[in-house]
Amino acid sequence: MKTPLSLRALALGLAAAAAAPAAAQIAYVSNERASSVSVIDVASGETINTFAVGQRPRAILLSKDGEHLYICASLDNAVEIRDAKTGALVASLPAGNDPEQFFMSADGTMLFVSNEDDAAVTAIDLTTRRVAWQAAVGDEPEGIAQSPDGKWLLVASEGDNLVSWIDVATRQIVHETETDARPRHIEFTPDGSKVWIAAEMGQTVHVVDVATKEITATIPFAPAGVMPYKVLPCGIRFTPDGRLAVVALGRADSIALVDTTSLEVLQYIKTGGRPWHLAITKDGARAVVANGTSDDIAVVDLASAQVTTRIKAGKGPWGVVLSE
Repeated sequence: MKTPLSLRALALGLAAAAAAPAAAQIAYVSNERASSVSVIDVASGETINTFAVGQRPRAILLSKDGEHLYICASLDNAVEIRDAKTGALVASLPAGNDPEQFFMSADGTMLFVSNEDDAAVTAIDLTTRRVAWQAAVGDEPEGIAQSPDGKWLLVASEGDNLVSWIDVATRQIVHETETDARPRHIEFTPDGSKVWIAAEMGQTVHVVDVATKEITATIPFAPAGVMPYKVLPCGIRFTPDGRLAVVALGRADSIALVDTTSLEVLQYIKTGGRPWHLAITKDGARAVVANGTSDDIAVVDLASAQVTTRIKAGKGPWGVVLSE
């Protein structure tokens, strides 16, 4: 039986990684209001490059070989593929109306995109760079994720307060999970046994058992001195060992560290204005958080639960992805 994590255990578990010199790490940050991407050396705090992209860039990811960035250009109804080093446009993929978030299949052959205006999910074949199929889902879809075994594609529909379970093999919705108000983000645990759903206006995160598709727990958040209406859970990331979840709390200007066994909130950390999404370094020692209203990123040492540095980005940082 696992022992619930404590702040002391967290510090001990991450101490070696935190004490080691930080490996060269590049953060790519999508700046929603600037229609740009900032390229930042996390260790030095230096902005290496800033390049223009399509309008209202939101979700961002890096190809497995590190050569290409994929960016949801929401107002251009496209997913852009750009050279990660130069920012040069490689291709613009048809992605449905108002692409919000996306998820790349484990084998790198498919990109699944949520389309808010279409109430649909679009599957793009990355070999042909064409739409392979679309499926209707609930109103205002945003969060999207595929289970580690590739079987399930989950899509969160903010307008209908539900998450659709799509069988990837049949492309059919086989189940719908009702959630608290406005589910915004979906994240599977590393072992694939659970999925966490951030309900933005519900001020909660649901924990769902994948085998039964039932909500087994709901985590509330209450940072000290923050009015409840400002607590808006969104981005979720797990440390590689799966023991810790880091949850961005939006206009609460904080992130929460959550023990994934006990589901206890261990710590709230002020990071900057409206943290929306984040990434965790490969060693699990640090979180890099995009602050949407303070126009910067915060680097958080998870062992000490402290912000070690804040680095300027463009206007309206929304998403962040890290090089390996």
